[in-house]
Formats: sequence, structure tokens, C-alpha cells
Amino acid sequence: MTALNAEDNLPLIELEGVRKVYGAGQAAMHALRGINLKIREGEFVAVMGPSGSGKSTCMNILGCLDTPTSGIYRFKNIEVGKLTRNQRARLRRFYLGFVFQGFNLLNRTSALENVELPLIYRHIPSGMRRKLALEALDVVGLKEWKSHTPGELSGGQQQRVAIARAVVTKPTVLFADEPTGNLDTARSHELMDLLTALNRDQEMTVVMVTHEPDMAAYAKRTIRFLDGLVETDNQNGERGHNALEHTSTGLA
Repeated sequence: MTALNAEDNLPLIELEGVRKVYGAGQAAMHALRGINLKIREGEFVAVMGPSGSGKSTCMNILGCLDTPTSGIYRFKNIEVGKLTRNQRARLRRFYLGFVFQGFNLLNRTSALENVELPLIYRHIPSGMRRKLALEALDVVGLKEWKSHTPGELSGGQQQRVAIARAVVTKPTVLFADEPTGNLDTARSHELMDLLTALNRDQEMTVVMVTHEPDMAAYAKRTIRFLDGLVETDNQNGERGHNALEHTSTGLA
């Protein structure tokens, strides 16, 4: 796949008339009913909606984990539907990062080794892998915990390792699917402060699915799905929970 380049006036992500249907005939389930959506580089977008609204299906399509039944998905003005399976895999590997509710860390592997994993798939030499992984752990405040396994870390720390693993490749977009779903309130706000810092300081585009309005308030924009359609798409005002209100010494 050739390098992806976008003109400044073009969106990073664009969906045009995207539909997703599972099954056929009377058993057909219309998960997306014609989505039109644009996300520009550097945005922090929260995606909300009730279960079955289509938000997770949309996220899977954006992350190249699923394909639409019809419509067009453009990433940096490249039509993703025209890419081969291998090209889509390379798009995921080189441009996209993922954080999930369940952390998805390797249990018997150290934090450092977990963060190194995406670099192995890129065939990065071991010395450089270690350097980049340590830098990513430092960004999330866990460099001193590099030798600990997930079982020796709290839930908040495990999620921070997962974020370090997602950003170690310096992706263009970070997709976060309910990243605070397994965390308590204090740890959730600390994690959101981290995502906000990644978006602000590293200019990383963040697209986050969440059910929680106070977590969505950290984003610059909130898109709400209902019945397979975009119900509302609004810019957020002043963030509902200022980082200073949730200052702590770190995720315990």
C-alpha cells in the first residue's frame, strides 16, 4: 500500500452513505442505515448511543475490523473498500491504535513486553523496540513498572499499559472502545486526562466509544447514534471535568 497523504482541507476520516446489514431477507438486521460522517485530524470525538444503536459497528468499520455492506469509507482520501485485505491490515498496523475495555494484555508477559508487541509485527529490531516501548511507558507514567506483569498491576495501570501499547507505533488515530468501563470513577478521570494529553500534546486523533456522559465531556465533539443513524453531532463546550479537579499522584 502506498503512503497515505491527505490535503489539508480534506477530512482524515469520511463515511459517505455507509450501511451495514447482517443477515438477509426477513432476518436482516440493519446496523447502519446510511451514515455520513467526517472526522478531521487532531479531533477528540466521543461516540455515544444505546446498545444496538450502531456505534460499535461504526467503530469496527472505522478501525478496518469490519467492512460496510454499501457506501464509501475514506481514510486520508483513500477509499478503504478498494484496498485488499493485506492493505487494510497494513493500514491498521501503521495508522491505527486500539484500546479496549478489557485491556487485552498478555498475562505472563511484562508491561514492557506487552508494549513491544506491535513493534514485533513491524519487524523493528529488539534494541529499538525496547527504546520505543520504554518511551511509551514513560508517556503513561509507568516506566518504573516495566518489569511487572498484568497480575501485579491495578486495573488503572493495566489500562495505561494498554494505551502505551496502542500509541507506541505513533498511530494517526487512537480508537478507544469503552476504555473506562472496568475502572472506578477516580481512575476513569485520570485515564481521560491521559487521553486528553495525548490528543493535545501529541496531536493524536482520538475516537472513543462510551456510555458515560462525564467521560464524553472530555472530548471536543460528541456524536450520538440511534437506530443505525447519527442522531446528533455537536461540538462540546468547556470540558465538564477539568483535569485539575481530578489531580492525583497517579493510577494506583
